[in-house]
Amino acid sequence: MALSTSLNSLCTISKASPSKNPMIFNLLKTPSLKTHLKVNPIFKPSSLSLFTQPTKLRYKTQNPQSSTTIRSLFTGIVEEMGEVKQLGMADHGGFDLKILAKTVLEDVHLGDSIAVNGTCLTVTEFDTQVGEFTVGLAPETLRKTSLSELESGSLVNLERAIQPTGRMGGHFVQGHVDGTGEIVGKDVEGDSLWIKVKVDESLLKYVVPKGFIAVDGTSLTVVDVFEKELCFNFMLVAYTQQKVVIPLKEVGQKVNLEVDILGKYVERLLSSGFVDSFKPS
Repeated sequence: MALSTSLNSLCTISKASPSKNPMIFNLLKTPSLKTHLKVNPIFKPSSLSLFTQPTKLRYKTQNPQSSTTIRSLFTGIVEEMGEVKQLGMADHGGFDLKILAKTVLEDVHLGDSIAVNGTCLTVTEFDTQVGEFTVGLAPETLRKTSLSELESGSLVNLERAIQPTGRMGGHFVQGHVDGTGEIVGKDVEGDSLWIKVKVDESLLKYVVPKGFIAVDGTSLTVVDVFEKELCFNFMLVAYTQQKVVIPLKEVGQKVNLEVDILGKYVERLLSSGFVDSFKPS
């Protein structure tokens, strides 16, 4: 069966290598009150595809940002892998990411939310005939996520926001990336793949064995937490390996992480004295 030989089939897919792109701009630096989305002129062109002839955003008659009042929610079940077509500064002064896709465009509208490697982004332009859509990236998004490492040809996990009538196959994923982790280990066991990720201590406290975590937007179950190493691991079965981008990444590359929102709520309630208010005086 194809599923049992997924590790071999992965070898036929070109693996993503850590980005050597020097163009991180001043977007990834500490925010400045005077600087807004300007390219540092000392940087030279790189493999990162800039928009040589940026297309105008087709917003029609409404502002997609103002038309949505309810925050989007995802399940962490990746619908398809898209391919980055272009990434760079646009003529409107922002930073745009154009992606080739199919499934997520079936019922797309301007202003829709699509999670790209677990990052909730807003569709600002799309072309269903060509099979592509564009999302805007804020400076904070580039600083907080691994999206700045993408380049033309990179594969990304894509998921549309869920509808009330859909199945909840994973867990509650907001698409609000808490930070990035670094892949420090990849080990094969049968037709399964073990991935070990190192993470900042401030995020590791929310990671628990057998708990949920979203890695590049993929809902996964944590297997073990290694406190001293500041690491956790998870396992990808054969089917999942063929559907997400994580197996294509090398040791040393970053992944976007969103911890389970329930842990953050519990911490907030405990620190606010909410529990103490129920104790008898």
